[in-house]
Amino acid sequence: MSFSDQFKGKVIAITGAAQGIGYTTALVLASRGASLSLADIQSSTLDKARDTILSQCTSIKVFSQVVDVRSAEQVESWIKATVSHFGRLDGAANIAGIVPRSIGSDAGLVENISPDEWDSCLGVNLTGVMHCMKYQLRVMAEDSAIVNASSIAGLVGREKDSIYTATKHGVIGLTRSAAKEVGGRGVRVNAICPGRIETAMSKLAQEAFSKAGAADEYTRETLSDVAMRRKGQPEEVAKLIAFLLSEESSYITGNAISIDGGWNC
Repeated sequence: MSFSDQFKGKVIAITGAAQGIGYTTALVLASRGASLSLADIQSSTLDKARDTILSQCTSIKVFSQVVDVRSAEQVESWIKATVSHFGRLDGAANIAGIVPRSIGSDAGLVENISPDEWDSCLGVNLTGVMHCMKYQLRVMAEDSAIVNASSIAGLVGREKDSIYTATKHGVIGLTRSAAKEVGGRGVRVNAICPGRIETAMSKLAQEAFSKAGAADEYTRETLSDVAMRRKGQPEEVAKLIAFLLSEESSYITGNAISIDGGWNC
Protein backbone atom coordinates (compact mmCIF):
# COMPACT_ATOMS: atom_id res chain seq x y z
CA MET A 1 0.00 0.00 0.00
CA SER A 2 1.37 3.40 -0.94
CA PHE A 3 1.23 6.31 1.48
CA SER A 4 -1.27 8.05 -0.79
CA ASP A 5 -3.95 5.42 -0.16
CA GLN A 6 -3.21 4.81 3.53
CA PHE A 7 -6.80 5.72 4.44
CA LYS A 8 -8.49 4.64 1.22
CA GLY A 9 -12.06 3.49 1.94
CA LYS A 10 -12.00 5.05 5.42
CA VAL A 11 -14.30 7.80 6.71
CA ILE A 12 -12.88 10.20 9.31
CA ALA A 13 -14.88 12.83 11.25
CA ILE A 14 -13.07 16.02 12.30
CA THR A 15 -14.20 18.88 14.53
CA GLY A 16 -12.55 22.28 14.45
CA ALA A 17 -12.04 21.54 10.77
CA ALA A 18 -12.28 25.10 9.41
CA GLN A 19 -8.79 26.21 10.36
CA GLY A 20 -5.63 25.45 12.30
CA ILE A 21 -4.79 21.91 13.35
CA GLY A 22 -8.23 20.58 12.42
CA TYR A 23 -8.08 21.92 8.87
CA THR A 24 -4.48 20.79 8.36
CA THR A 25 -5.38 17.33 9.66
CA ALA A 26 -8.21 17.18 7.13
CA LEU A 27 -5.78 18.04 4.33
CA VAL A 28 -3.27 15.40 5.40
CA LEU A 29 -5.92 12.68 5.71
CA ALA A 30 -7.51 13.63 2.40
CA SER A 31 -4.11 13.44 0.69
CA ARG A 32 -3.84 9.89 2.02
CA GLY A 33 -7.20 8.80 0.63
CA ALA A 34 -9.64 9.38 3.50
CA SER A 35 -13.16 10.64 2.92
CA LEU A 36 -14.05 13.27 5.47
CA SER A 37 -16.92 14.56 7.56
CA LEU A 38 -16.01 18.08 8.66
CA ALA A 39 -17.59 20.04 11.48
CA ASP A 40 -17.01 23.57 12.72
CA ILE A 41 -19.05 26.41 14.19
CA GLN A 42 -17.82 28.89 11.53
CA SER A 43 -20.04 28.37 8.48
CA SER A 44 -18.24 30.41 5.79
CA THR A 45 -14.76 29.28 6.87
CA LEU A 46 -15.93 25.66 6.92
CA ASP A 47 -17.31 25.95 3.39
CA LYS A 48 -14.02 27.40 2.19
CA ALA A 49 -12.06 24.60 3.88
CA ARG A 50 -14.27 21.95 2.29
CA ASP A 51 -13.96 23.48 -1.17
CA THR A 52 -10.18 23.80 -0.89
CA ILE A 53 -9.80 20.17 0.19
CA LEU A 54 -11.99 18.97 -2.68
CA SER A 55 -10.02 21.02 -5.19
CA GLN A 56 -6.74 19.49 -4.01
CA CYS A 57 -7.94 15.92 -3.45
CA THR A 58 -10.38 15.10 -6.24
CA SER A 59 -10.68 11.36 -5.58
CA ILE A 60 -12.27 11.62 -2.12
CA LYS A 61 -15.67 12.67 -0.78
CA VAL A 62 -16.22 15.41 1.78
CA PHE A 63 -19.33 16.10 3.85
CA SER A 64 -19.55 19.16 6.08
CA GLN A 65 -21.98 20.47 8.67
CA VAL A 66 -22.01 23.49 10.95
CA VAL A 67 -21.84 22.18 14.51
CA ASP A 68 -21.55 23.74 17.95
CA VAL A 69 -19.95 20.91 19.92
CA ARG A 70 -21.45 22.26 23.13
CA SER A 71 -24.82 21.03 21.85
CA ALA A 72 -25.40 17.29 22.19
CA GLU A 73 -28.27 17.58 19.70
CA GLN A 74 -26.09 19.19 17.04
CA VAL A 75 -23.31 16.64 17.49
CA GLU A 76 -25.76 13.74 17.33
CA SER A 77 -27.31 15.20 14.17
CA TRP A 78 -23.87 15.54 12.55
CA ILE A 79 -22.80 11.98 13.32
CA LYS A 80 -26.13 10.57 12.11
CA ALA A 81 -25.80 12.60 8.90
CA THR A 82 -22.23 11.36 8.48
CA VAL A 83 -23.25 7.72 8.67
CA SER A 84 -26.25 8.38 6.42
CA HIS A 85 -23.96 10.01 3.84
CA PHE A 86 -21.08 7.52 3.90
CA GLY A 87 -22.57 4.40 5.46
CA ARG A 88 -19.80 4.12 8.07
CA LEU A 89 -17.42 5.90 10.42
CA ASP A 90 -13.87 4.63 10.86
CA GLY A 91 -12.18 7.33 12.87
CA ALA A 92 -12.43 10.77 14.42
CA ALA A 93 -10.21 13.69 15.35
CA ASN A 94 -11.91 15.86 17.95
CA ILE A 95 -9.93 19.07 17.66
CA ALA A 96 -12.40 21.92 18.35
CA GLY A 97 -11.25 24.13 21.21
CA ILE A 98 -11.07 27.66 22.54
CA VAL A 99 -8.73 29.69 24.75
CA PRO A 100 -10.23 31.75 27.60
CA ARG A 101 -9.76 35.50 27.40
CA SER A 102 -8.35 35.53 30.94
CA ILE A 103 -5.29 33.42 30.10
CA GLY A 104 -2.08 34.94 31.42
CA SER A 105 -3.81 37.60 33.52
CA ASP A 106 -4.91 37.81 37.16
CA ALA A 107 -8.41 37.02 35.95
CA GLY A 108 -7.06 33.56 35.14
CA LEU A 109 -6.27 32.80 38.78
CA VAL A 110 -8.49 30.17 40.42
CA GLU A 111 -9.73 32.69 42.98
CA ASN A 112 -10.89 35.00 40.17
CA ILE A 113 -12.52 32.51 37.78
CA SER A 114 -15.51 33.89 35.91
CA PRO A 115 -18.37 31.35 35.97
CA ASP A 116 -19.38 32.34 32.43
CA GLU A 117 -15.86 31.90 31.07
CA TRP A 118 -15.52 28.60 32.93
CA ASP A 119 -18.76 27.29 31.44
CA SER A 120 -17.88 28.45 27.94
CA CYS A 121 -14.40 26.92 27.86
CA LEU A 122 -15.49 23.73 29.58
CA GLY A 123 -18.40 23.44 27.15
CA VAL A 124 -16.20 23.45 24.06
CA ASN A 125 -12.96 21.87 25.26
CA LEU A 126 -14.28 19.04 27.43
CA THR A 127 -18.05 18.66 27.18
CA GLY A 128 -17.72 19.02 23.42
CA VAL A 129 -15.23 16.14 23.29
CA MET A 130 -17.58 14.05 25.42
CA HIS A 131 -20.51 14.76 23.10
CA CYS A 132 -18.42 13.78 20.07
CA MET A 133 -17.10 10.54 21.53
CA LYS A 134 -20.54 9.60 22.86
CA TYR A 135 -22.11 9.59 19.41
CA GLN A 136 -19.02 8.51 17.47
CA LEU A 137 -18.50 5.38 19.55
CA ARG A 138 -22.10 4.30 19.05
CA VAL A 139 -21.60 3.95 15.30
CA MET A 140 -17.90 3.23 14.86
CA ALA A 141 -16.73 0.10 13.15
CA GLU A 142 -14.39 -2.33 14.89
CA ASP A 143 -10.70 -1.46 14.65
CA SER A 144 -11.49 2.26 14.53
CA ALA A 145 -9.65 5.07 16.30
CA ILE A 146 -10.32 8.42 17.96
CA VAL A 147 -7.82 11.19 18.64
CA ASN A 148 -8.78 13.96 21.07
CA ALA A 149 -7.03 17.31 21.38
CA SER A 150 -5.62 17.92 24.82
CA SER A 151 -2.56 20.15 25.33
CA ILE A 152 0.67 20.46 27.23
CA ALA A 153 -1.68 22.22 29.66
CA GLY A 154 -3.30 18.82 30.18
CA LEU A 155 -0.05 17.43 31.60
CA VAL A 156 1.15 20.16 33.97
CA GLY A 157 -0.29 22.92 36.14
CA ARG A 158 -0.14 26.42 34.72
CA GLU A 159 -0.39 29.67 36.66
CA LYS A 160 -3.11 32.09 35.48
CA ASP A 161 -4.41 29.45 33.09
CA SER A 162 -6.59 27.43 35.42
CA ILE A 163 -9.67 27.17 33.20
CA TYR A 164 -7.91 25.96 30.06
CA THR A 165 -5.65 23.68 32.10
CA ALA A 166 -8.59 22.06 33.85
CA THR A 167 -10.39 21.37 30.57
CA LYS A 168 -7.33 19.81 28.98
CA HIS A 169 -6.61 17.61 32.01
CA GLY A 170 -10.22 16.50 31.72
CA VAL A 171 -9.78 15.49 28.08
CA ILE A 172 -7.00 13.11 29.07
CA GLY A 173 -9.10 11.52 31.80
CA LEU A 174 -12.03 11.10 29.41
CA THR A 175 -9.73 9.66 26.74
CA ARG A 176 -8.20 7.09 29.07
CA SER A 177 -11.56 6.01 30.46
CA ALA A 178 -12.99 5.56 26.96
CA ALA A 179 -9.90 3.58 25.91
CA LYS A 180 -10.53 1.11 28.74
CA GLU A 181 -14.19 0.79 27.79
CA VAL A 182 -13.85 0.15 24.05
CA GLY A 183 -10.46 -1.52 23.70
CA GLY A 184 -12.06 -4.95 23.76
CA ARG A 185 -13.78 -4.26 20.48
CA GLY A 186 -10.63 -3.01 18.84
CA VAL A 187 -11.35 0.71 19.09
CA ARG A 188 -8.40 2.85 20.15
CA VAL A 189 -8.67 6.26 21.85
CA ASN A 190 -5.70 8.57 22.34
CA ALA A 191 -5.04 12.23 23.12
CA ILE A 192 -2.45 14.58 21.70
CA CYS A 193 -0.82 17.27 23.81
CA PRO A 194 0.52 20.07 21.60
CA GLY A 195 2.73 22.83 22.90
CA ARG A 196 3.06 26.15 21.12
CA ILE A 197 1.79 25.59 17.57
CA GLU A 198 1.60 28.30 14.90
CA THR A 199 -2.20 28.66 14.67
CA ALA A 200 -4.84 31.37 14.99
CA MET A 201 -5.66 30.11 18.49
CA SER A 202 -2.02 30.38 19.49
CA LYS A 203 -2.03 33.99 18.27
CA LEU A 204 -5.08 34.70 20.43
CA ALA A 205 -3.24 33.32 23.44
CA GLN A 206 -0.22 35.47 22.64
CA GLU A 207 -2.43 38.55 22.37
CA ALA A 208 -4.02 37.73 25.73
CA PHE A 209 -0.59 37.44 27.38
CA SER A 210 0.42 40.78 25.85
CA LYS A 211 -2.72 42.52 27.11
CA ALA A 212 -1.97 41.14 30.57
CA GLY A 213 1.55 42.58 30.43
CA ALA A 214 3.04 39.09 30.22
CA ALA A 215 4.48 39.18 26.71
CA ASP A 216 7.96 38.36 28.03
CA GLU A 217 6.62 35.27 29.77
CA TYR A 218 5.02 34.06 26.54
CA THR A 219 8.28 34.59 24.65
CA ARG A 220 10.26 32.77 27.34
CA GLU A 221 7.89 29.79 27.27
CA THR A 222 8.10 29.66 23.48
CA LEU A 223 11.84 30.19 22.96
CA SER A 224 13.66 29.41 26.21
CA ASP A 225 11.58 26.61 27.76
CA VAL A 226 11.13 24.72 24.47
CA ALA A 227 14.16 22.57 23.68
CA MET A 228 13.82 23.11 19.92
CA ARG A 229 13.55 26.91 20.36
CA ARG A 230 10.62 27.36 17.99
CA LYS A 231 6.88 26.95 17.65
CA GLY A 232 5.52 23.83 16.02
CA GLN A 233 3.64 23.81 12.73
CA PRO A 234 0.10 22.46 12.26
CA GLU A 235 1.43 19.94 9.72
CA GLU A 236 3.62 18.37 12.41
CA VAL A 237 0.61 17.83 14.66
CA ALA A 238 -1.56 16.61 11.79
CA LYS A 239 0.97 13.90 10.93
CA LEU A 240 0.87 12.64 14.53
CA ILE A 241 -2.92 12.54 14.40
CA ALA A 242 -2.76 10.61 11.11
CA PHE A 243 -0.37 8.11 12.69
CA LEU A 244 -2.69 7.56 15.66
CA LEU A 245 -5.67 7.07 13.35
CA SER A 246 -3.78 4.60 11.18
CA GLU A 247 -3.09 0.89 11.50
CA GLU A 248 0.54 1.76 12.17
CA SER A 249 -0.46 2.60 15.77
CA SER A 250 -2.55 -0.55 16.23
CA TYR A 251 -1.26 -1.26 19.76
CA ILE A 252 -1.39 2.30 21.09
CA THR A 253 -4.41 3.38 23.14
CA GLY A 254 -5.17 5.36 26.27
CA ASN A 255 -2.13 7.56 25.75
CA ALA A 256 -1.59 11.31 25.98
CA ILE A 257 1.22 12.01 23.55
CA SER A 258 3.20 15.24 23.75
CA ILE A 259 4.14 17.12 20.61
CA ASP A 260 5.77 20.19 22.12
CA GLY A 261 9.34 20.50 20.84
CA GLY A 262 10.70 19.40 24.19
CA TRP A 263 8.79 21.88 26.36
CA ASN A 264 7.72 19.29 28.93
CA CYS A 265 10.89 17.21 29.17
